[in-house]
Amino acid sequence: MTDRRQQLARNLAKVEDRIAAACSAAGRDREEVTLVVVTKTYPASDVRILSELGVRHVAENRDQDAAPKAAACADLPLMWHFVGQLQTNKVRSVAGYARFVQSIDRARLVTALSREAVRAEREITCLLQVALDAGESGRGERGGVGPEGIGELAGLVAGADGLRLGGLMTVAPLTGPYAGRQQAAFERLMDLSTALRADHPAANMVSAGMSADLEQAVAAGATHVRVGTAVLGVRPGLG
Repeated sequence: MTDRRQQLARNLAKVEDRIAAACSAAGRDREEVTLVVVTKTYPASDVRILSELGVRHVAENRDQDAAPKAAACADLPLMWHFVGQLQTNKVRSVAGYARFVQSIDRARLVTALSREAVRAEREITCLLQVALDAGESGRGERGGVGPEGIGELAGLVAGADGLRLGGLMTVAPLTGPYAGRQQAAFERLMDLSTALRADHPAANMVSAGMSADLEQAVAAGATHVRVGTAVLGVRPGLG
């Protein structure tokens, strides 16, 4: 076993233990939470090792990293998530490999992604990125739509060809009333998810929590946690 494989196996086991312990503490089954490993800045060789270790959901936040990596790993039984801010000029590329786009936050993006999903003859599951720090602009510091914009945007996704409304995603905000209050932020997301499911019962995905706060996300009820550093290590500089 190579040193890198051993390192990834150890890290993955530790993260799995954390998720299992968090589920136990919350009275939830481990199967209720899906681990999505965020592989940004790491090579396709790491993705291959993770696949061999049983990982099935992987994520990227930049198309220029994701597209070649997804192509190099096309033979693997993986589901790719796009979790970063998505520009409309990258939509055609992303629609070619992403099974999930977790960062839907504006109508123009829905229109573009629907068109490219239909062109590629694929169905893409969309999560609305919710900004809990949204100001007067209705958008957050790291993207996302404010809570008051969820209903309209959800309706657009639900009615768009080639797209399926999956649920909600958030990143714990650095500013605003939820700054430093991850548990409260994730509980707020769960409340918003409950409201969304009143109109869209199948939109039951809740993506929240990363390496530092996955326990709080699981406690709040998240169905998906996005973990990078705790599995792959501290990221190399982007230059």
